[in-house]
Amino acid sequence: MPAWLPTRNRLRRLASAPKHHLADPALALRCLGLDETGLLEGRTTDHAIPRDGTLLGAMFESLVALSVRVYAQVNRARVAHLRTHSGEHEADLIVERRDGRVVALEVKLSATVRDRDVRHLRWLADRLGSDLLDAAVITTGREAYRRRDGIGVIPAALLTA
Repeated sequence: MPAWLPTRNRLRRLASAPKHHLADPALALRCLGLDETGLLEGRTTDHAIPRDGTLLGAMFESLVALSVRVYAQVNRARVAHLRTHSGEHEADLIVERRDGRVVALEVKLSATVRDRDVRHLRWLADRLGSDLLDAAVITTGREAYRRRDGIGVIPAALLTA
């Protein structure tokens, strides 16, 4: 997934390296020999999978990215990610319309969203102003709602066509 390098706003010092997602995270898990139990426990039938606690989160983010990219393509929008050079701020997914306005998404492997989970989205909203159409966190939760700060919370299960 390419880095988002906007031309219409004042964001500076953005990283330009792409973020890699396998086209289908289920394929990655199959290649690793992991089923749902193995993914949660970090073990295949033959050996332990070295992990730092991020494999499940990375696969969840890839699954959400796959869904968002499919829906964006149908709407002639492009999807990218945003990260500052220092790594201080990032957004997992930036969906950009042809007019340059965007929707920013964070992906969290959690059913609940805390203030610290939306800090990058609030930072981006301050920088983009009206170019930011909306911001949301995609979660493992069951209910969609809008937080008091205006940021949406959307269960990944609701990402359907």
